[in-house]
Amino acid sequence: SELGTLNQIRSLTFSLTMMILRLSPALLLLASSAVRSAGAFMQPPSAPFSTELNSSPSVRRPTPSRISQTDNFREAKELSHKFITDYERLKTNNGAERKKVAIFGGGLSGLACAKYLSDAGHEPTLYEARSILGGKVSAWQDEDGDYIETGLHIFFGAYPNIHNLFEELRIEDHLQWAPHRMTFAMQELPGEFTTFDFPEGIPAPFNMAAAILGNTQMLTLEEKIRMVPALLPMLLEGQSFIDAQDEKSVLEFMREYSMPERINEEIFIAMGKALDFIDPDKLSMSVVLTAMNRFINESDGSQTAFLDGNAPDRFCQPIKEWVESRGGEVICSSPVVEIQNEQDGMVKSLQLANGTTIEADYYVSAVPVDVFKRIIPAQWSTLPYFRQLDELKGIPVINLQLWFDRKLKSIDGLCFSRSPLLSVYADMSNNCEEYADEKRSMLELVFAPCSPEAGSPINWIAKPDSEIVSATMKELERLFPMEIGPNAPPATRAELLKSSVVRVPRSVYAASPGRNKYRPSQESPIENFVMAGDYASQKYLGSMEGAVLSGKLAAEVICDKAMGRRNKNGLKEVHLSVLGKKLDERAPVGVLGNTPISFGGGQQDGFDNP
Repeated sequence: SELGTLNQIRSLTFSLTMMILRLSPALLLLASSAVRSAGAFMQPPSAPFSTELNSSPSVRRPTPSRISQTDNFREAKELSHKFITDYERLKTNNGAERKKVAIFGGGLSGLACAKYLSDAGHEPTLYEARSILGGKVSAWQDEDGDYIETGLHIFFGAYPNIHNLFEELRIEDHLQWAPHRMTFAMQELPGEFTTFDFPEGIPAPFNMAAAILGNTQMLTLEEKIRMVPALLPMLLEGQSFIDAQDEKSVLEFMREYSMPERINEEIFIAMGKALDFIDPDKLSMSVVLTAMNRFINESDGSQTAFLDGNAPDRFCQPIKEWVESRGGEVICSSPVVEIQNEQDGMVKSLQLANGTTIEADYYVSAVPVDVFKRIIPAQWSTLPYFRQLDELKGIPVINLQLWFDRKLKSIDGLCFSRSPLLSVYADMSNNCEEYADEKRSMLELVFAPCSPEAGSPINWIAKPDSEIVSATMKELERLFPMEIGPNAPPATRAELLKSSVVRVPRSVYAASPGRNKYRPSQESPIENFVMAGDYASQKYLGSMEGAVLSGKLAAEVICDKAMGRRNKNGLKEVHLSVLGKKLDERAPVGVLGNTPISFGGGQQDGFDNP
């Protein structure tokens, strides 16, 4: 109760402060000056800086201490403890028995589900279609031995279930933390950047206030003031307000609260492309508010980290070993092609592509929504729970890696490029120990939006690699004018040694306005079937954190059933827009092909990647 009271006081204090500042621009100016002048609070005001000051490889920083002090982290830890308690009960055979569970899909959601089921004493077997684990975080080696990544994976401090999982696996040292700042390229000043610096030792929400007030390059004083009315309801009402904004796009929300268009140009376009690979006019405002709410209320929520190596080895393999050490199994190269039913709709078995039949007590789908929709049994196709998935689909994205012949004077950490073509990028030779190189840079970049459905006027995902790389290099000329492009001085000009282009036609679910109401609960109307995946209902949207949490919640559903408990989340009601439709039975179309794209992964052209 004392903790709840403290949080209420902090929230109220911040809200009152913002209301006062809203009513008095003079006070905002005074506060800004005070924050900038207080050396103990933060460094001098942010100004455009050249990448020349940030060329040394990143050093290891400790895990931010306040990550484990949030309500969300404590909630994640409590759920983990519930699985251990179940294990103790199973050991004493106190009215419960060990269940055999078949999980299909070896991304983070399926792996998390298997991990927590094994913690609870059950017997999970995970079947992954591809020869590698990870799904959307998978990676593989090319002919030179370099790892090709499906995406640029950023671990925010506001990922409580992931950090709790890292702690349980004892792999916290697999993360390399960047300085606590948000860096944006200056569109009008090629080669220069500006930052929002979060002062050390200052609690939320005041560290973010200091970061915003300390930056004078991106938003004017008036624009900062005009953001306040839109954020106050989020702070005062919390998650209920955030959920209610799902029907509005970012632009619709901005217009409702009379926010200047420049806020969209300076902040929201970059955030939308980073969070869901999509432009603000097509993105639900609940996505942006969810991120902002965590960043404002958690002191280290916006701090970022990179894995110190490729995800299959440094993240997925430790989970696999954990599961196997507790009696579970993880089996690759085993695609599920059919869900076979009993007459009452219950799952009878799974059929693998090689003809093997898998039987279990419970079954979990942890594949992407676009893959699962192709194997929904005809018997289930008339159930609104499954038909609502028609309203969800993955968003396309492209990931690029560019190897240069020399070291670029790049920043330490993640950068928002503010480019029409590029979302975020990082020099992985500075941010990842496995890719560290003091003489040459390797940039990893997210190319988004990359199709008309995501907001691009050009269907880039259908273009050849050469055009995608050429367009990217043109954009990099603005970010690195002294090092990239024909106008760069010969003495400092970097040459591109090689590149990789990985297309993911259906990545995380497209969080367009109104999608949340169609996201299914982990519990399904089929007694022995459970749903996992980042698109399933949970509060962290389509992200690594959302995938891990969804898998964990799926494991909880099975544990509750095994123990005869009622699940706290239960079966989510299907929206009336689906219930009112005439639902004709339809046969599953099946998974087409045997490429990574067939199973929701990324594909590198001209290379037989796993």
